[in-house]
Amino acid sequence: MLMNIEYHKRYSHNLNRDMEFKVYGHSGRPCLYFPCQDGRFYDFENFRMIDIWAAPISQGRVQMFTVDTIDGETWSNRDGNPHDRIVRHEQWYHYVVDELVPEIFDMNTRANNGYRARGILNFGCSMGAMHGANFFFRRPDLFDANLSLSGLYSSRDGFGNYMEPLIYDNSPIDYLKNMPAEHPYIQMYNDRKLIFCVGQGAWEDELAASTRELEAVLRQKGINAWFDYWGHDVAHDWNWWFKQVEYFLPHLL
Repeated sequence: MLMNIEYHKRYSHNLNRDMEFKVYGHSGRPCLYFPCQDGRFYDFENFRMIDIWAAPISQGRVQMFTVDTIDGETWSNRDGNPHDRIVRHEQWYHYVVDELVPEIFDMNTRANNGYRARGILNFGCSMGAMHGANFFFRRPDLFDANLSLSGLYSSRDGFGNYMEPLIYDNSPIDYLKNMPAEHPYIQMYNDRKLIFCVGQGAWEDELAASTRELEAVLRQKGINAWFDYWGHDVAHDWNWWFKQVEYFLPHLL
């Protein structure tokens, strides 16, 4: 079956610039793909991740939306002023939740003949894994599942030991550590699906350590999630992410 693919460009009032995204599929569960560090909305297609998702997308089980990042202005811009960088990141965060997400729900509801999904499935690899998890943990009212592969889950990679409120708000390991036991989000997390996977091979050392740190925090808070650590031959690379998506997709869908 021929896959429906759409390209869109919208002016973002949060970012004061045009932002682009693509949509793959004609109906099904809404999913949001976060690219790897400094990635673009078309990487889902260019790096052939689309091939792994092709069957559920073409079958009308998934409608994939691919967001554009501004990592070069924020997390990757290590020569820039850290306060300005995190302010810019927060503007991108609000672009996603306040501008893109409502459009995703609107387009997906029309595609599904008026049925409104409970939430959006987040998916990403490397920095995309961090972004997806951060959006999930900050807004479980909007996102109802998350698949993160080979991520770092604190602000230390982008900002070192520098900390201020906005950085804290975008560092899941830090803000989850201090989440009160009675916080309503904890029950919301447990009503949703959370999967974290990382290899133990080349270029995965720091990511595996961060994933284990996140796992310890979630266990301490009573938050249920599936953490899976693949073998010492599993590297930080697309061919392994393809295999991991193939493995986890049936559990998500």
